[in-house]
Amino acid sequence: MNVIDGKKIADETLARLKSQPKPKKFLAAVLVGEDPASVSFLKQKEKTAKELGVDFRLYEFPIKITNDELRRKVREIAEHKTCGGVIVQLPLLEYLNKHYILNVIPREKDVDVLGERALGAFYTGRNLVLPPAVGTVEEILKSLAVRREMFGFAVVGAGFLVGRAIATRLLGKVRELFVLDKGSDFKVLKEVDIVISGAGEAGLINASMLKPGALVIDFGYDRGRGDFDSTHIQHPTSNIESRITYTPTPGGTGPILVAELFENFYKLNSV
Repeated sequence: MNVIDGKKIADETLARLKSQPKPKKFLAAVLVGEDPASVSFLKQKEKTAKELGVDFRLYEFPIKITNDELRRKVREIAEHKTCGGVIVQLPLLEYLNKHYILNVIPREKDVDVLGERALGAFYTGRNLVLPPAVGTVEEILKSLAVRREMFGFAVVGAGFLVGRAIATRLLGKVRELFVLDKGSDFKVLKEVDIVISGAGEAGLINASMLKPGALVIDFGYDRGRGDFDSTHIQHPTSNIESRITYTPTPGGTGPILVAELFENFYKLNSV
């Protein structure tokens, strides 16, 4: 059993950023409502900003805000001369159109790479920065000295925030690639070396479904738990379980995601 220490990997990225000139502009975060998970994620980002000395400004809006009003507010924030980056904390409430809101963020201030201009540039290999989830995968693979072209990958959950961008990045760069959703036949997981999951369903995957020696990079978050059920793996009873390497929840991909977001902020404000 090998547990990947996400905080250690994130700290290495943050140490590198501390040695670079600090951006003079502020990083804006937009929060609608008071969803506990969203508030918690933003607190992690605010904590990292303080550690780096970055000017982090949180803009909070009530649940009843309209699409047009929120879009206008985000545009106003993004167009501020001293704003160097904008985060819209997702998920937004169901009645709000995330694409309509995100698309007002200029590509050069889109640290999450979620607006159409930044995403379009990423998909054609022209964006200045990578989506944080993609950067997170690359940092984990680098820390493990994994040469991705030698291995088979499965991406579980091809969603907007995680899976779609990661699958796009891996396409043509790995030995083989499978993209699955929650209703797919998971038998293929026995054939691949690396499983990346962002389905957001606690316990969707367990060690018995995997190839011995597999690596699991888990972005899923469901009521404080990840997609990968590590219950048995913490006290392995079989050879398969003892050889699995995985990112825990919490403490796995989360800290690295935050560090990658700030790395994007630095890069976008150094050009």
